[in-house]
Amino acid sequence: MLTCQRARWLWSAVFLFLPCVIVLPLAAEEQVLIAHGAQNEMNGPLWMAVEKGSFKKYGLDVRMLQVRSGAVSIAALASGSLKIVWTHPSSALSAVSGGMKMSCIASSSNKITRELVVRRGIGSLEDLRGKVFGVQSIGGGFWLQTMTMLESLGIDPDKYRLALRVVGDTAVIAQALMSENIDAAVLPYSFAEQAKRAGFRSLADSADLKTPYQGNCICALRDVIGNSPDLMTNLIKGMIEGIVYVQNPGYKQQVMDVLKKNLRLTKTEDVEASYKVLRLMTTIDVAPNPEAWRTIQKIVARVNGKVAQVELDQVLNGSFVQRLEKTGFLTEARQRAVH
Repeated sequence: MLTCQRARWLWSAVFLFLPCVIVLPLAAEEQVLIAHGAQNEMNGPLWMAVEKGSFKKYGLDVRMLQVRSGAVSIAALASGSLKIVWTHPSSALSAVSGGMKMSCIASSSNKITRELVVRRGIGSLEDLRGKVFGVQSIGGGFWLQTMTMLESLGIDPDKYRLALRVVGDTAVIAQALMSENIDAAVLPYSFAEQAKRAGFRSLADSADLKTPYQGNCICALRDVIGNSPDLMTNLIKGMIEGIVYVQNPGYKQQVMDVLKKNLRLTKTEDVEASYKVLRLMTTIDVAPNPEAWRTIQKIVARVNGKVAQVELDQVLNGSFVQRLEKTGFLTEARQRAVH
């Protein structure tokens, strides 16, 4: 039998550890699946946030899921299979023009970091007439960056009789070019470097162009955003932590390791090029940019007239980023990004 003193000790131990038993389930991380269409450097900040535990820091267990295209991720969002997508403004605008009530809350990229690479025998922009360009999907992010670059170069796809062929993701398009199954492609720098080493030529670099731009964004259905403000805030915080890793030179090797793993790069020079691309395109000013979206809207409206009728203030939700500015979170992140 237990003595009175031992019984009191056991009951004290039970009450001491009982709060821990109760608290643990409440502290469990929220599982979040984020779908994305393209497998390129634009995913870098999210990959870093996953790999380095930045999302976990804010109570989220995030996994990234690559799907065939932005349209597929949007379809999954509409069906309720997903809460969050990492998608391009062009895909979001097309979805909203079709009646989907969705909004985008933050983006980590504000530059196109690509080159117009062509097969052998094409020596000038004039030589592009009647040629075949590879894209991932019509209306998607790869397509939009291609169209934006062509517009900046003064090339009207209709007048030049350009053919846009849906080929696959970035790696497949690069391979199609190097196999000369297509004539040209607007490739990210890292893939452009591979093509140039194989003897292909770059006709233009997006760094020389001055067009407002915004890349992939965190987007969700409006009611999900309204009902899950903490989730949205924590997703943005985790992404910003990922951006800090990218922008701070002290983390260069760690960032390169993540890019090498996710992009399946084997050559050191390709990993270096990929790292440079990521740093060039990434910004800590993550609020939705209306000017860039208006430019994108104009281009997408060429293939989907309904997009021109979309009211951007119904799509862009900058309130979460604004609150992070007011609390000093972004100011502190900017300081860490340069040290």
